[in-house]
Amino acid sequence: MTPVELSRTVLRAVRRAVDEGELSVAVPERAVVTPPGPGGRGDYATNIALQLARPAGRPPRQIAEILRPHISRTEGVSDVEITGPGFLNIHLDGAATTALVRSIQQGARQGEQQGAQQGAQQEFHGAYGHSDDLRGEAVALRIPYDIRAEVVADALVRIIGSQGGRVEVEHAEPVNLRPVPAPEDPAPLGPDAVRWALLYPAAHDRPRITADHLVQRASNPLFRVRYAHARARALHRNATALGFTSTPGDVRDLDEQDAHVRDAHHHPSEAPRED
Repeated sequence: MTPVELSRTVLRAVRRAVDEGELSVAVPERAVVTPPGPGGRGDYATNIALQLARPAGRPPRQIAEILRPHISRTEGVSDVEITGPGFLNIHLDGAATTALVRSIQQGARQGEQQGAQQGAQQEFHGAYGHSDDLRGEAVALRIPYDIRAEVVADALVRIIGSQGGRVEVEHAEPVNLRPVPAPEDPAPLGPDAVRWALLYPAAHDRPRITADHLVQRASNPLFRVRYAHARARALHRNATALGFTSTPGDVRDLDEQDAHVRDAHHHPSEAPRED
C-alpha cells in the first residue's frame, strides 16, 4: 500500500465518520501521509486529526479515536496507534508485501509463458510494469524544434513502448505536443537534471532551470530519486557479491517471517531477546 493509497484510505475514513454522524466537518480534499517523525511508530503517519480539530470543534486526540477504527478495518492495515497530540500511526500488514512479491512473480512467469508462445516473431516484455496491452497501436506525435518537446516525446516513446505500443515522432505541422518551453538553456544542469527539470512540471507550466535541482538535501525531489537509485544499485551489487540473484524465489518463507513479525508486534513480551 502506497502513501497515495493510504491518503485515500484516510479520506474514506473521514467520510465514513461523517456519514455515520461521528464527525460534523467537511471532508478535506487531501490527507497528508508521510513516514512517522521522531516519536512516531508504524510505517506511516497522518496529522488528519489535527487538521480537522478546529473545524470540528473537538480535541485532536478525540478525532483520532473516532478515525482509528475506520482506518484499522482497511485491508492491508494491521494496526493504528495514536501518538502525541493526535497523530495516527499506521502499521501495514506484512502480507501486503508478500502479495506484491507474488504479483511480481506471476507477472514475470506470465511474461515468460507468453513470450514462449509468441516465439521470435513477437517480443513480449515480461518485466514488472511492462505489458502488451497497446500492441499494434501507434501514436503519432508532431512536435516543434524545442528541447522540452523532444524530452517529453522521448518519455512518451518509452512509456508507450513498455506497454507494447509504438510512437512515431516527427517535426511537422500541425503540432499536437507543445509543452511550455524552458526559459533558458538547461544543458549546464547535466543530462539527469535536465530531464527532471523539463519533465517534473506539468506541460502547461514553465520549467524552472536553476541550480536548486543539484542541491544534495532531502528537500530536493531529484536528490531523493537519485539517492534511492544509488541505494538500490548498491543493494543489488552487494547481493550479487554474496551470491544472490534476481531470480524470483519461493515466498513461503516470507509468509512465515511476516507471521513471526506480526506475533512479535502484538506480543512483545514473547519476542526473542538477545543476551
